[in-house]
This record gives sequence, structure tokens and C-alpha cells, in this order.
Amino acid sequence: MAETTTEKKTGSRSTKIGRVTSTKMSKTIVVQVIRKKAHPLYRRVVAKAKKFYAHDEKNTAHVGDTVEIEETRPMSKVKRWRLKNIIQKAKLVGGEEAALEAKIAQEKTAQEKTA
Repeated sequence: MAETTTEKKTGSRSTKIGRVTSTKMSKTIVVQVIRKKAHPLYRRVVAKAKKFYAHDEKNTAHVGDTVEIEETRPMSKVKRWRLKNIIQKAKLVGGEEAALEAKIAQEKTAQEKTA
């Protein structure tokens, strides 16, 4: 999960790039931003992760998406960011879905045989 994070200043609003970790709230997403920095004494690259709550008006982002968020006015107790754009959609794993459907079909046939 090596992600690069960039931070830009547009006027007084900064932007961050991270991955969506939760969409369970209405119109709110949780974005995890990972930043990598060299340790000042040991010169070893250390990754630090931080979660940001962002406003997603149309509920367009999903878990696993890479998104860009922008600083904005406080919208609630913890929401101070809003979704600017979706950089990359999460990849759907078709093999897992097909395996799950095959397993369900197998269980149905097993139930029919016993009944």
C-alpha cells in the first residue's frame, strides 16, 4: 500500500490525496492520507497515516477509491474537508464475486437434493 501523497496550496485551501476507507455515513467519507518522511536522526523512511472526514455531496466515492480532498469551512464537529475529485476508482475483483455466486449455487443444489 505504498501511496504517494501530495499537498498543494490553492490560495488558502490545501489539498490532500488519499484512499477512502469508509462510506458508512450519509454524504461523508473517511479518507486515509499516508505521508512518508525520513526520520531526522536515523534517516529511515517512516510512514505516518492520518484520517480525514470529508463531505461527499452526491455519495460518488466508494471504499478503495483514491481521491483528492480540499480544505473547506467546518461542516460539522469533525468534517473540515470536501471531496474535490476521484483520481482512481477501486478495482472490482471479479473472481471473488464469481466464486461467491458458485458457492451459493452449490449450496442450493445440495439443499434440493436433501429435500
